[in-house]
Amino acid sequence: MTTQQHFGWFLARGFGPQGWGYPSLDWDYDWTRPEIYQEAARTLEQAGFDLVIIEDAPSLGSAETIDLRVRHAFGGPKHDPLLLAPYLFQATTHLGVVPTVNPAAYLPYTAARQFATLQHLSGHRLGLNVVTDTGSARHFSDAAQLGHDEAYDRAEEWLAGVRALWRSWEPDALVADRDTDVYADGSRMNAVRHRGQYFAFDGPLNALPFPNGEPAIVSPGGSGRGLGFAGANSDVQLALAPLHEESVRAYRAKIHDAAIAAGRRPSDIKILFAIQPVITSSAEEADRVVAASAHPDDAALVQIARKQSSDLETDLTALDLDRPLDPAVFGPHVSRGSIQRLIGDRGEDAPLRAHLTALARAGRIADRSGFVGTAEEFADLIEELGEWGNDGVLLWGDFHPVTLHRTLDELVPVLRRRGILRREYAAGGLQANLRAF
Repeated sequence: MTTQQHFGWFLARGFGPQGWGYPSLDWDYDWTRPEIYQEAARTLEQAGFDLVIIEDAPSLGSAETIDLRVRHAFGGPKHDPLLLAPYLFQATTHLGVVPTVNPAAYLPYTAARQFATLQHLSGHRLGLNVVTDTGSARHFSDAAQLGHDEAYDRAEEWLAGVRALWRSWEPDALVADRDTDVYADGSRMNAVRHRGQYFAFDGPLNALPFPNGEPAIVSPGGSGRGLGFAGANSDVQLALAPLHEESVRAYRAKIHDAAIAAGRRPSDIKILFAIQPVITSSAEEADRVVAASAHPDDAALVQIARKQSSDLETDLTALDLDRPLDPAVFGPHVSRGSIQRLIGDRGEDAPLRAHLTALARAGRIADRSGFVGTAEEFADLIEELGEWGNDGVLLWGDFHPVTLHRTLDELVPVLRRRGILRREYAAGGLQANLRAF
C-alpha cells in the first residue's frame, strides 16, 4: 500500500557559494544575493516539499585546516542562514524554512525573541536545526570547549529555556479586547526565572505566543546522545543510516524509545532519512555512471579527501593513502557519526585509500547498493521505506536551481502519480504540515 511521505531538502553548502566547482556556475547567479535561493525555494514549494534545512557552521575551522575549508569552498565562506530565512518566506507561502542555529551563539532570551518574531512574520513556517558544534566555541567566549555529551547537555538546557520563554504567556494572557481597551493581562504572564549550569535569564518574553504552534525543532546527530536528544526534543530528526529494513527499523526504534522515555509519543517526531540521489534518464545511463565510479584515480581520491578534511576539520590530504587511518587524528570535537561515515564497516586497519574509494563508488538504486537510478527506481525505494514505517526523506545538495531541476524534474511527477508526494499543503504552517500524515 502506497504511503504518503514527507519530503525536505538539506542545503548542504549552507548560505555559501552555490554551484562552485560545477558547470552550473556559469548561470552567473550571485550567491550573496537572495534571488538564487528564492527561485530554488519556489521550486521546492511547487514540488510539494515540507521544508528546506539550511546547513551552517559559524567557524572557518582551526588554523590547521582553514585553508582546506575555504580553498574549494567546502567549509566556507558561509553567511548567516537566519538572516536568509525572511527572503525565503517572502518568496513562498507554505514551505518551511529551517536555518541551523548553535546554542553557543544565541543567549536564550535573544534567541526566543528573534525566533518568535520570525515565526509570526512567516505565518508559522519557521524551523530551527539545533546543532551542538563545539569547534566554533572560541568565537563566542573564552570558556573552555565542551565535550560531545556536555554540548548536548547545554543544548537541552538552552532549548528548555527558549521554550519556557515562548510559553511564558498563559493561554488567556492575550486579551485584545477593543471594547475594554485591554490588550494583555500582565497577571497571566510567568516570570521564568532560570538559573542553570550554562545559562541565567529572566522572563517573561516580550513577544506574542503562537496560535499555530512553536517553531519546529530539527536535529541531526547519530550518536547515542544525539538520538536521545532528538527523541526527547525534536519534531524532525535528520537521519543517517543504511537504508535496509533492519537498520531503518532499529534507528527509528531508538528515537521512539527516547521519545517515550521523555513522555512523548513516537508520532511526535518525524524521522527523515537523508539521501543524495543521482536521477538518470534510463537504467543504461545509471549503469554507466556506476561503472565509471568503480576505479577512482588518485586525483579523484584527493578531491574526496579535501571535502572530508573540511567536514572533519582534519587534514586527510597530508596522510598516506596506503596506511591505516588512525582515529586518534580526529579531535574530540569531531562528530562520532561523521567519523563512522568515513570508516564505515571497513575497520581501523583499512588504509585511507579504501575509505576514500568506498566514498567515490556509486551504487544502483535497483539493487539497493546506492542511489543512482531512474525516477521510477527511486520511487520504488521510497515506497519500500514507507512499508517499513518511514516518515519521509531529506534530499541532499546545494541550492542551485540547476541542481534542483536535475533531481526533481522527472522525480516529482512519478512520486505524485504514485501518491507518495503531497499536492496540497495543510493550513497552519510547518507544524500543521508535519502533523498532516
